[in-house]
Amino acid sequence: MPTITDPYHSRTSDKWQAAARVDPVVADATGPLTTDEVWNYSHDGFLFAPELFSQSEVDDLLAEANAIAKTWPTGRPGIVKEPNSDVVRSVFRLHKLSDSFRERFFSDARILDRVKQLIGSDVYIHQSRVNYKPALDGKEFFWHSDFETWHVEDGMPRMRALSVSLFLTESHEFNGPLMLIPGSHETYIRCAGTTPEKHFEQSLRRQEYGVPTREALELLMKDSHIVAPKGPAGSVVFFDCNTMHGSSGNLSPTPRINLFAVYNCIENAIVAPFCNLPPRPEYLAERHVVPV
Repeated sequence: MPTITDPYHSRTSDKWQAAARVDPVVADATGPLTTDEVWNYSHDGFLFAPELFSQSEVDDLLAEANAIAKTWPTGRPGIVKEPNSDVVRSVFRLHKLSDSFRERFFSDARILDRVKQLIGSDVYIHQSRVNYKPALDGKEFFWHSDFETWHVEDGMPRMRALSVSLFLTESHEFNGPLMLIPGSHETYIRCAGTTPEKHFEQSLRRQEYGVPTREALELLMKDSHIVAPKGPAGSVVFFDCNTMHGSSGNLSPTPRINLFAVYNCIENAIVAPFCNLPPRPEYLAERHVVPV
């Protein structure tokens, strides 16, 4: 069980708390990002790179994503369906299962060089997935900090990880774009409650534990606002592991499909979960550190 020495303990009380982040957001490293871009990432907790990939590159990646959703057995570990539906919501561990994604995205220098510059070390992939948000049917992802779950349920020790989201389709205001709260990465929200056994089986479809309260969100947005990076396919969002984010449902006639990779510092490999439960499956939390 976590103790007071754990700066990021959570789900240990029936009340939520706000705590200051104790890890630096960025490293003092060189790379392709400008000084202003690094400052913006450090200040806001995310960075938007419109059209980082070409349309032809995205077309190939989108074809792979669509093929996976149609051909992979739905009972396979790592395939998650929408709540109360057989529609595919997410497919995980693509860095192990798709040569195309591994070579054309996860290891691409445009991604990897930026990630290493921000984290300041070699990295490995903690988690990868495609999120499908089908037209008129894709459900919301409630507000959450990824790190809270990765720490409590996976055993990620410190905030030395970030997510990369590549738009495989246009992201616009009507199809449930990724929403972020600038500056929220500096505050860690300790969530109330106790993690149920095999929580991941439900949380990937609809999360109820490890999510902030209304009061916590009001605190984070007191001097901030909501930003939803929008743009054409090929655009990329880099965001810190503790940035509070979510997305609404897709009520538009066009899908919103995003390819995700989570890069973690090789010195920050996951340990035993910071709760009294077994670790989540490896398709959610890679336990074999292989530098990208």
